[in-house]
Amino acid sequence: MRAVTALSVVVLGSAGIGHAVLTGLDSDISRVDAFKDMKNRPRAGDGMNVLMVGTDGRDEITEEERRKYRLGGAPCHCTDTIMIVHISEDRERASVVSLPRDSYAETPGHTDRTTGEHHKGHPLKLNAAYAEGGPQLTIRTVENMTRVKIDHYLEVDFTSFMKTVDILGGVKICTVQPLKDSYTGLDLPAGTHTLKGGQALQYVRARHLDGASDLSRMKRQQRFLAALIDRATSSGILLNPLRFRDVTRAVLGSVRADQGFGTDELLTLGRAMRNFSPSSSEFTTVPIGQMGYAVKGVGSTLKWDPAKSERLFDALREDEPLAAPKPKPKGPAPVRVPVDPKQIRVQVENGTRTSGLGKRVDDALAATGFRTTRAPRNAGDRAVERTVVAYDPRWDQSAKSLSAALPGSELKPVKGQGATLKVIAGADFEKVAKVRPADPPQESGAVVRGDEVVCGDE
Repeated sequence: MRAVTALSVVVLGSAGIGHAVLTGLDSDISRVDAFKDMKNRPRAGDGMNVLMVGTDGRDEITEEERRKYRLGGAPCHCTDTIMIVHISEDRERASVVSLPRDSYAETPGHTDRTTGEHHKGHPLKLNAAYAEGGPQLTIRTVENMTRVKIDHYLEVDFTSFMKTVDILGGVKICTVQPLKDSYTGLDLPAGTHTLKGGQALQYVRARHLDGASDLSRMKRQQRFLAALIDRATSSGILLNPLRFRDVTRAVLGSVRADQGFGTDELLTLGRAMRNFSPSSSEFTTVPIGQMGYAVKGVGSTLKWDPAKSERLFDALREDEPLAAPKPKPKGPAPVRVPVDPKQIRVQVENGTRTSGLGKRVDDALAATGFRTTRAPRNAGDRAVERTVVAYDPRWDQSAKSLSAALPGSELKPVKGQGATLKVIAGADFEKVAKVRPADPPQESGAVVRGDEVVCGDE
């Protein structure tokens, strides 16, 4: 998950920064011969494909940081995050594809880097390829699975992640629900927060916030990466050569990269991406066809959906966007709510003598995505002045989401009401406001743009 930092290095190479400013940065990067003796590789397509991996290296973490951010234990020397970042040929789009670490994979034949023993191709979890054969086997396995040719390799650890976030002054993250994870120590109340290095690391590492585990964590990593891009491109760092140099030097000291990724590549790419922003980026996770796919000797894995994943990797090979461009919305932006309207069942009642008001409210809520009964009825009290949202306290988050769609409405808890919320339309009703879930769709394969997941102004 620390791999999100590496893209910031790419984005920060911007605004005509010259060799004089970046002199010596190449020597700060640890090099790895990631493509040594590779044969029978996929054909090259347009654009640039960077394989970014996050390892659990923590050699430079202080004892205080280990205790505070729950970073104890021995590193496994494996990759717990793997991403393909595709930079389009015109340098106007970045497509980020997360590859779950527990993905079912099959390695090509290789020599074990520890024992020197030659192995035939065999099944394993994708993140285990690094421990067995290092960056080379990781790249070969990913290319074998995706048929996407990898042009560059970047590897980031805990240290570089924390340094990057801190030197940027923190990254702004929004959450409509409290986030608490006893494993990482993450404890964020609902609201907007500027996360510094250690807290940001907790945010992207957390796996025990809900039942979605790694898939949910990858979604937060993508959200964080979009926010990181937003921070880097809006803070003036890109326009200040000296500050850019300091940021880059702080980051590169704990990054490993292939031998071909250097200052010239950063400059060429950076100059072409001067106007890069969150709206220029799109994020997805490779579509999963089967959860809990059991493999003898490997354990429970995630098996990719063959048809959907092939379409995804076809798009990368052909340098095409992962999702069709969305038309610019008219009017105010939808209000972000904690629960998707599609999950909220609503019964509408007309609390006035105005004929047809119940149907009008029901239709408007249904058009916004709420699961109305489509059978509005008259309330017992027909002199209601202020619209009421009645709800069972067990469904308080759903009630807040529904109330946001009815500006000025009153929330009224009713114990034992059950899962169906009730709207009693009052004389004050004017319209239903547009709302959307704060989090993008959870399903693997869903594509979101960076500007859809960064904090808005609302």
